[in-house]
Amino acid sequence: MTVQPTKTPRPERVQLFVTCLVDQFRPEVGESVVNVLERLHIEVDFPEGQTCCGQPAFNSGFRDEASDVARHFLDVFDATEGPIIVPSGSCGAMVRNFYEEMFEDDPAEMERVRRVGERIYEFTEFLVDVLGQDDLVAEMGAQLEANATYHQCCHLERELGVDHQPQQLLGQVKGLEMLPMYRPEVCCGFGGTFAVKFSDVSTAMLDEKLDNAAATGASMIVAGDTGCIMHMAGGLRRRGSNQQVRHIAEILDEATCPTNHAAEGRA
Repeated sequence: MTVQPTKTPRPERVQLFVTCLVDQFRPEVGESVVNVLERLHIEVDFPEGQTCCGQPAFNSGFRDEASDVARHFLDVFDATEGPIIVPSGSCGAMVRNFYEEMFEDDPAEMERVRRVGERIYEFTEFLVDVLGQDDLVAEMGAQLEANATYHQCCHLERELGVDHQPQQLLGQVKGLEMLPMYRPEVCCGFGGTFAVKFSDVSTAMLDEKLDNAAATGASMIVAGDTGCIMHMAGGLRRRGSNQQVRHIAEILDEATCPTNHAAEGRA
């Protein structure tokens, strides 16, 4: 049975699980997560011993190696307190859903999996379902003059069941016009090692996604997983497109940044 996060009173402090891709390729996403949470008066801790959740090895069939990495993840985060926030549906699903499969024959580890799994939240899931965030304009003056279209990341929607939360938050940003994409739930073709092992299939899926995004006329695609963002950004770059791909944390950070608001006021 899939571990579900526990309902908790509004916390004052959280732990950030930044993920490998964010750490190595898009650290600005992690910085944006921290900025938004701190503006909501949440203290953010970063356990420095964290590495990977083990998903790349797990998905490639290296279960023993993945379990070693997962045990380290449990060592690090089980020693902390409070909600664990992750800006990735993919990594969140790995811990919440697939650690159970990995350790189903190990009762001692299953207890740690349960404890940690109940504490982990994807970033937008935490903002909406735990903090009850429903008016970013009133609370933080969220404003961004832009238009965008939203890509529904596979793991976020299908594995975690996080579907309305990202779009609910984007809809709270004053001036941000969200343009509907045809079949937004269709995979972008990344799938981690899938994009390498089945590159032809992955490229065909990516082309369909980028065609649908381009047809909206939006200046940027917003998504919640860095893997999807990197994959789509690479495809757009090869096309010579000016369309951007950004993480939702970056959009919320920019929209709620006091410096940006002051500059708009002077304009």
